[in-house]
Amino acid sequence: MSARAQAETIRDRFGNPHAPDLPYARGTFVRDTGDDLAKLRHAWKLLKARIDEKGLDAVYNFSGLDRRLDLDDNEVSFLDDEIAPAVYIDELTQLGLEHLGGDPERHDVFTLNRLTAGLLLAAEILVSHGNRVLGVSPRYSHPAVRRAANRAGGRFEDVSGLEAFRTAIGNGTAPKVVFVTRLSVSYEILAETEIREIFSLAKNAGARIIVDDAGGARVGPAMFDQPRALTLGADVAATGLDKYGTLGPRIGLLGGERDIVARIRARAFEIGAELRPMLYPAVVRSLKAYDPERVRTLVATTKSLADAMRRRLGGNRLLETPVILQIPGEDLLELVMERGGLAAPPVVPFEATAGLAMLLLKHYGVLTVHFAGLPPGTSALLIKFVPPEVLKRFGGAEAFADAVDDCVTRLTELIADAAAFRELLYGDVV
Repeated sequence: MSARAQAETIRDRFGNPHAPDLPYARGTFVRDTGDDLAKLRHAWKLLKARIDEKGLDAVYNFSGLDRRLDLDDNEVSFLDDEIAPAVYIDELTQLGLEHLGGDPERHDVFTLNRLTAGLLLAAEILVSHGNRVLGVSPRYSHPAVRRAANRAGGRFEDVSGLEAFRTAIGNGTAPKVVFVTRLSVSYEILAETEIREIFSLAKNAGARIIVDDAGGARVGPAMFDQPRALTLGADVAATGLDKYGTLGPRIGLLGGERDIVARIRARAFEIGAELRPMLYPAVVRSLKAYDPERVRTLVATTKSLADAMRRRLGGNRLLETPVILQIPGEDLLELVMERGGLAAPPVVPFEATAGLAMLLLKHYGVLTVHFAGLPPGTSALLIKFVPPEVLKRFGGAEAFADAVDDCVTRLTELIADAAAFRELLYGDVV
């Protein structure tokens, strides 16, 4: 059976088949990306109501993402699509190469409107119709990787870990492109020795290597002393500057071999996927401000929540990886069913997580990463890269654990009532 056929038959713990290109099942309440967007629109209404009533300080960003536009008065004066690139492009290129481990004699960088756009265009440039494309990560590739390969006409296969990759690359047609994700959506990480062996096997097979280094570009070097992606020998590496130690805004930073980056840049401008040049000052500010110590602080703060969360939810309902905490969607749904005495699940795990995320926002002003990606890359509620100043303002670890526990109980009271659950997710948004 092919890897794609296997992916289509994967089921969650409750027997629900995973949706195409996603690592979880869709349900009857949140059916597709259109529903994700409607749910987000309702979340915005809740956010606005809270800000109007209590002010911005009553909103607590626990998403692990920083998507601000942070500029001083001098930088604001350069917010112009013609002026900003003239003034900032050289510094942006230098800082971008340093961030991704590039050699200025060999590599170049380019900024796009999102990391997803970088992956999409890298695949379009390097994958031809019918090419075999392998994805390898500690658990599974992000849906954006699968979509990029499929859209380019590739035959995508996803594997977990070095040994599965070794088997896959040795069987069948040699892949033309390998997508490597060192820090997966599940926030497990490939060891440096595994990454180097994957790179070696891929290059020996004649494959180009694209690294989806969304968070790995900083977590790998800062937490695990790993080399940067271009130093490792990637043909293309892309990251997002809204993740883990950078200041935002949400942009995609892509680097790689000069000729490949030139082709990606040209195609991006043709289809409108490039970053508006007026934002170059913000990109430079974010890259200059980056400090690996900040990543270590964010991880330590996140880990400080573990004991309090386990006491509220039970140790078997909280999953801890080397860098984050998470409540898997299936475990959350089981917990809700236990508390509510439900014999059968009224929703799929992803929908249970959607409900918990909405309750945290509605009652406590907690913004989780569930609302940040469309569609979300996981059915789990992720608790990651928590800023210590945000946790302190919220009231500390015990207060946060109490809020999660309270919202799980509230979810228990709503989840079996279809009308009430739909109102929770969408309000009057249609």
